[in-house]
Amino acid sequence: MLIRIASRSARVSREEYRKLLDERDRGTVRKKGRGWTVEAWLRHWIEHIAPLTVRYKTLRGYQTAVYRHLIPGIGAHRLERIEPEHFEKLYAKLLGSGLKPGTAHQVHRTVRTAFGEAERRGHLTRNAAAIAKAPRIEEEEVEPLDAEEIQRLLAAALQRRNGVRFVLALALGARQGEALGLKWEHLDEQRKTLRVRKALQRQKWQHGCNDPHECGAAHHRTRRCKQPCARHTRPCPEPCPPHCTDHARNCPHRHGGGLVEVDVKSKAGRRTFPLPEELFSLLLMHRERQKREREHAGTEWHDGDWIFTQPNGKPLDPRADYEQRRSLLTEAGVREARLHDARHTAATVLLILGVPDRTVMDVMGWSTASMKARYMHITEDIRRDVAERLNGYFWEVTET
Repeated sequence: MLIRIASRSARVSREEYRKLLDERDRGTVRKKGRGWTVEAWLRHWIEHIAPLTVRYKTLRGYQTAVYRHLIPGIGAHRLERIEPEHFEKLYAKLLGSGLKPGTAHQVHRTVRTAFGEAERRGHLTRNAAAIAKAPRIEEEEVEPLDAEEIQRLLAAALQRRNGVRFVLALALGARQGEALGLKWEHLDEQRKTLRVRKALQRQKWQHGCNDPHECGAAHHRTRRCKQPCARHTRPCPEPCPPHCTDHARNCPHRHGGGLVEVDVKSKAGRRTFPLPEELFSLLLMHRERQKREREHAGTEWHDGDWIFTQPNGKPLDPRADYEQRRSLLTEAGVREARLHDARHTAATVLLILGVPDRTVMDVMGWSTASMKARYMHITEDIRRDVAERLNGYFWEVTET
């Protein structure tokens, strides 16, 4: 018995030695010492590495993927022993539980990034997540608003308080955060331009207490909603993971959350809009109405210099802005469309007008020309125009 154990131990040692020689030859020798578990590495990466390089919303997506899906699904494995099949089984499980392919794809992108960092630091000899196959997702088809829908939407918007905000989105393609983050100091009346420098973003509150899990204990979700659910208008939230540290909005020492000014997405996002004459006039009229509101509010007015405000001068909340957009579509009799579709519409209008690519990139705040393929769409009007041009070219030539 002892001889068999010794023989097995020697065989394992020889295999490990051969692996070490192979890694040496490939230049991929792992660091010495006890390796990480997947959970330990993911926690280290999400808490100490990722926050240094990514923006807030990207980090929030990473956190959801790590704490809600990756750690419960594959966290117990040794980092160096993880295989592509582990990830593929996890993705299949997520899809089997009813989650959308886009969610599984977000999990895949997150773990691929996290394991790529582990590979660069020598904790792994290969990134198994990069080898794993992610679920296929169908690209969502976007149909920009046509000219008639745009006119109806503009007419309805201008009957509302802060309606110019939606005109900005349709005419110039301003992102939601960019529009809500505009201040009067950004308006140059002499040149009739509007500068984009910051964006307004709602961020999650952070715990300021010593025990975040215990602090939020009364708010932990332990089970899924019974279906059909009459409480939630959006998809029901998942139950909280073990050791949940969320619910910081209820912490008496909370900090860092609420509406926050942040830098725009990229250097290209720092741009200046040349305002069409009509839009410039609408902004001046909006400012006059806001002055009357300020006088009416008196000492209750919060002077933050925001262009679009609540009746007390505070900035608009993105959630309330989203609901305003939905009700505006209904009121205008326009089909359901995403908030971001206004940006697709603005880009497509620039295509119809034949604006040069370099100018389009500047107006839209794109860093690469490849964004054209995502935001500019061939509409029925464009196809009809092509047909008429072809008709004029071929049949005019034939007649002559």
